[in-house]
Amino acid sequence: MKDSVIGRRSFLQGVAGLSAMAAVPALTACGSGTSRADGAAASTKTLAVRNSGGAYGEALQEGVYEPFTKETGIQVQVVNVQYAQMLAQIKQGRPQFDVIDNSMMDFLKFVRDDGIEKLDFDRLKSFKAANIPSNMVTEHAVGKAYYASVMAYRTDEFGGKKPSSWPDFWDTKAFPGSRSLQHPDADLPELEFALLADGVPMDKLYPIDVERAFKSLDRIKGSVRKYWDTGNLPGVLLSRKEVVLGTCWHGRLSALIKQGVPLAYQFAGARRQGQGYAIPKGAANLDAAYQLIDFSLRPETQAGLAKIYPTNPVSAAAFDSLPDDVRANLASAPEYRDQGFDLDTEWWLKNEGAVNKRWLEWARV
Repeated sequence: MKDSVIGRRSFLQGVAGLSAMAAVPALTACGSGTSRADGAAASTKTLAVRNSGGAYGEALQEGVYEPFTKETGIQVQVVNVQYAQMLAQIKQGRPQFDVIDNSMMDFLKFVRDDGIEKLDFDRLKSFKAANIPSNMVTEHAVGKAYYASVMAYRTDEFGGKKPSSWPDFWDTKAFPGSRSLQHPDADLPELEFALLADGVPMDKLYPIDVERAFKSLDRIKGSVRKYWDTGNLPGVLLSRKEVVLGTCWHGRLSALIKQGVPLAYQFAGARRQGQGYAIPKGAANLDAAYQLIDFSLRPETQAGLAKIYPTNPVSAAAFDSLPDDVRANLASAPEYRDQGFDLDTEWWLKNEGAVNKRWLEWARV
């Protein structure tokens, strides 16, 4: 998710871009805090956090960083920087950030490249009480939220019928009109949706049958008007009626729906992905980094953020204080969890490059 995770194109550049990026010392920064031109001399009252901004970043500022500063006195500076730059700075021993906010899958890549510290979970007082699912915890990273890819549609189309499954999305006779699907530049190709549309049960999606998935994609290809590569584009396409059905990150439609645009989404077959925190090797403000991560895992912090932006808490206790209208927009809420599935990060880590290549060749034909 480009508003909450690093774009896939940046990762595909990989280590090949490190030598070029190593000469780039500065970061694009926003938010509060002082300069970190010299990490060793940085104030212990300033903490630098990497996230990729957008609506998600604004919500983090209001729901996490500002209350954290109020409680601790530690100012949070936000930096927007991509993988090659981050890894180059880490390899130089001078990362200009103390905490990385990113997807749990992408942290596996940081581990592969020896870029992040092993976490000392004894320093995270909120961790045990948060009762975070095991697939959201590794030696090097801890999950804090889910985001979900879902089906979205215009509610003023289809004569009052509501598409409620991926077979419906693929059914161009019952639900006619143009579609949009995700481009790998935005996130992982949506092979799981193609398999669900072809009758594969959710608990049998992995390991992905790539051949079957692309045969299923062939059936819908003629109705796909646009492959979206930024998080805001699905909402734009649907709002303008350029498409009547599309995939999207569900949080990105909430503002449009509140404004009265006739859009809806549903959680059946939603693909959930984990978002979390890690600490880069060589972080200048280690104590403050642990304090922020600990603060973010509190149920009250996670619930407060969910009220601002529909990011899905990993703490079950966070849902206890959320009203029904907020829970209704959260794909990780207990009442909706069985409707979706968690992405298999290990499978995708091994197969992403080959699948992306195959997808780009498929889309060109």
